Amino acid sequence: STAHDPVVQGALRAIHDRLAEPWTVLTLAREVDVSRATFAARFRTQVGSPPMAYLTRWRLTLAADLLTATDRTLASIAADVGYGSAFALSAAFSQQMGTSPSRYRRQHA
Repeated sequence: STAHDPVVQGALRAIHDRLAEPWTVLTLAREVDVSRATFAARFRTQVGSPPMAYLTRWRLTLAADLLTATDRTLASIAADVGYGSAFALSAAFSQQMGTSPSRYRRQHA
């Protein structure tokens, strides 16, 4: 299980603790001291999705929570969850969630 794989655990901890970092498969692999290929394979096996897909889903899940639980600006939320701008977050959010952040906020507030 994931709990018993120190490589995957270390990567998940890094993602969750430092979400705003510009993570890549390579920087996550370096974080847990294995090769890029080893990291990607072990992560996918243990978590069920590739590292970057997981990272995107986690960032957008937290963004959705912040949109509904706070009145913070999109730019402020974007900075916290690892997007360089409100526009970048809005594009990713809309693509993944099928609705804009502002519409999501209105529907779930």
